[in-house]
Amino acid sequence: MSFRLQIIGGGNMGEALLRGLLKNNWASEDELHVVEPVSERRDYLAATIFGISISEEPLPDLDSLVAVKPDKVTEVLEVLSKLNPARVLSIAAGVKVSSIEKILGENIKVLRAMPNTPALIGKGSAGVAAGSTATDEDLIWAVEILSAVGSAMVVEESQLDAVTGISGSGPAYLFFLAEALVDAGCEVGLSKEEAKSFVEQTLLGAASLLYESDDPAQVLRQKVTSKGGTTAAAIEVFENASFRETIRAAVFAATERSLQLGEND
Repeated sequence: MSFRLQIIGGGNMGEALLRGLLKNNWASEDELHVVEPVSERRDYLAATIFGISISEEPLPDLDSLVAVKPDKVTEVLEVLSKLNPARVLSIAAGVKVSSIEKILGENIKVLRAMPNTPALIGKGSAGVAAGSTATDEDLIWAVEILSAVGSAMVVEESQLDAVTGISGSGPAYLFFLAEALVDAGCEVGLSKEEAKSFVEQTLLGAASLLYESDDPAQVLRQKVTSKGGTTAAAIEVFENASFRETIRAAVFAATERSLQLGEND
């Protein structure tokens, strides 16, 4: 049997990538192999993805996607270093290419990516960086894999901390905003269920409009903000509360923390 890829780690992100690759016809069930040490998880994947190959340990001579928690990466890489994969793509947060290459050796090409949680529903955004020996062909391969669960963009590894600050942590910013909007909606007279429904659809619609429109965010905001109107009153409150500076500080904090975690690797 000839596998195109083995996915090491059958957790939420590994499963999302597996299903995305199948859905987008990047590979068929008999071309993908999953490595998952937890027996209950193996049973679940075998029962829900018919025909998929699953084992407890990695197989030799296969391109590999490492989708395990950062504290498990070293253990996995030490095993892979003896199994001769041509290339390895890691999506483990904060684990630098240099650290991966040090364990795998110079004969295995390394790529690193930072996806985000909307990948779980096929709407992810990922930055992809090449290691010292990875080629353009390897980058195309990695981008194709990450694109199965959203979009992927090639960046320098030094930019992955910034990608984390914007995209990796970004979904939590939106969820935080949603929490605050629901709370405010309840305080101005809506039930929690009503507020939740209005907030979810508003955020979904606004995000879709931003994505599909040729206008930048600033122009879209201006179009909905009439002078002396309700939106103008709200925007004035945001500006007086230094909303832009708060967002900037949050992004800088997440980026700096990502950098620190990488230095501790």
